[in-house]
Amino acid sequence: MPEVHRNTRVKLAAVPDILNIAAYKFVPIADTVPLRDQLRAECAAHALMGTILVTPEGINMFLAGEAGPLRAFLDGLRADARFADLEVKESWSAQQPFRRMLVKVKREIIRMDHPAIQPARGRAPGVDAHTLKRWLDQGHDDAGQPVVMLDTRNAFEVDYGSFDNAIDWRISKFTEFPQAVQEHRAQLEGKTVVSFCTGGIRCEKAAIYMHEAGLPNVLQLDGGILKYFEEIGGAHYTGDCFVFDGREALAPDLSARAAHSSARRGEDPDIELKQAAQPAAAGADSPAAE
Repeated sequence: MPEVHRNTRVKLAAVPDILNIAAYKFVPIADTVPLRDQLRAECAAHALMGTILVTPEGINMFLAGEAGPLRAFLDGLRADARFADLEVKESWSAQQPFRRMLVKVKREIIRMDHPAIQPARGRAPGVDAHTLKRWLDQGHDDAGQPVVMLDTRNAFEVDYGSFDNAIDWRISKFTEFPQAVQEHRAQLEGKTVVSFCTGGIRCEKAAIYMHEAGLPNVLQLDGGILKYFEEIGGAHYTGDCFVFDGREALAPDLSARAAHSSARRGEDPDIELKQAAQPAAAGADSPAAE
């Protein structure tokens, strides 16, 4: 992992009083346009900034704002039965990491180009952060089978940090993941595979795909790296976790590397690639995938 990404954390004097949340749920949504308009109005009323993607397969959001209004927005969202059990990952920052509020209708929460993969119809098995740490501590799962960590993120994200000894296929976008599985499946056979990503979306789709490809012992890390940081910290993890907003990356204690504000991170998971931007430049106005 390139050293350019290490040890460059910004020291912020201000008290972190901006609540940042990341949340998603795979659930069928037929009224994407009316829901988009409703959420746009509610975010404006609560002075929130960030990104919400509304898709037929579910919802994905990265939001930031004052804690009271943001929690009130989430309470209102959970009043909709489809989102009643929405799980949220929280962190704090001294500054607003977004420049504006975007609520968009998309075809998929994260593009995979495999329409048969529909998490709303059933999830792949998951493993929680505490169980994963115990497995990594002991070197195997509870059945005595070796555990391998599979990073499903883009290569530039992995360069900021990852689980120790994780498999990294150096993909440049998530649509490349299925082909990478076919090319490297021998690495996974006979092992318990734990797929992981930033917040859970990509590893959830990845785990379902691998099950359907005939790899039965695949689990997803529930809540992704951010939930692991929140519950465990940095055990068995080296570096930071790249995030698609102006904070650039979060350390295992959820402190931010930078304090920019970004308008476009939630719009397009591949904007770095489209702009031919290098990872070291990612920060002020780059995208968001999960």
